[in-house]
Amino acid sequence: MKSYTWRTGLLEVVMVVVTAAFVFPLWLLISVGFRPSAEVAQSPLGAPSRFDLSNFKLAWEDGQLGTAFLNSVYIAAVTVAALVSVGACAGYYFARSGRGGRRWYAFVAAGMMVPFQIGVLPLYRVFSALGISADPISVVIFNVGIQLPLTIILYTGFIRQIPLEYEEAARVDGAKTFQIFRRVILPLLLPVTGTVIVLDGLAVWNEFFTPLLYLGGTPNVTVPVQIYSFVGEYTSNWGEIFAGLLMASVPILVLFFVFQRYMIRSFGSGLKG
Repeated sequence: MKSYTWRTGLLEVVMVVVTAAFVFPLWLLISVGFRPSAEVAQSPLGAPSRFDLSNFKLAWEDGQLGTAFLNSVYIAAVTVAALVSVGACAGYYFARSGRGGRRWYAFVAAGMMVPFQIGVLPLYRVFSALGISADPISVVIFNVGIQLPLTIILYTGFIRQIPLEYEEAARVDGAKTFQIFRRVILPLLLPVTGTVIVLDGLAVWNEFFTPLLYLGGTPNVTVPVQIYSFVGEYTSNWGEIFAGLLMASVPILVLFFVFQRYMIRSFGSGLKG
């Protein structure tokens, strides 16, 4: 047994400070969200005397957060479905292609280095000309373009770890390329698909700037934009705001807990032959 040294004590102090830094915002979120505004004004950092749900009702009904939830779910679901479909097919092509495919893969990977703000205004003009600038589909198209490079990189790296013997055995049995992808490769992609769903779903769900620009002032706004509207120029109901933030975090937490085992498998070097 090693003796307790000053380094161990210092490490414990640092870990306590780091834990407090992460726990305090969560505590503040719960404390303010479950207390009436008058109680929050008297003691902003105090503990709730009782769990009051009036802020949640106010945010959901009067703040029209329910409609914004439906919009966010629609945008996130369609975007993630498109990313999984296109990313898996493109990843299979790049993982099994030759030199020409590797050149295109480098071109796609370079897309991660381009700031997305560059294309916001030009695309807005294009969407306005097409008449879809105020439609959720414009945000879907934009997010698919932004998240696709990372998605393809994740799928390509994972598929490269799948032994070629699986595909060769299927070809011996007479399977074509599409049949091999659908029956052999696709079932093996669950770990990386879970990772893609969580990462892309989180990015799309929390996206603020693009929905604000494309959907602001319409009934199609997303949850972050709708919560932003709770902040007034002179007064703000912080209980309503924090309650909205708590409700907005629930779908992401559920998504993470559902797919966390796939993420662990994917980050743990994926499939081993």
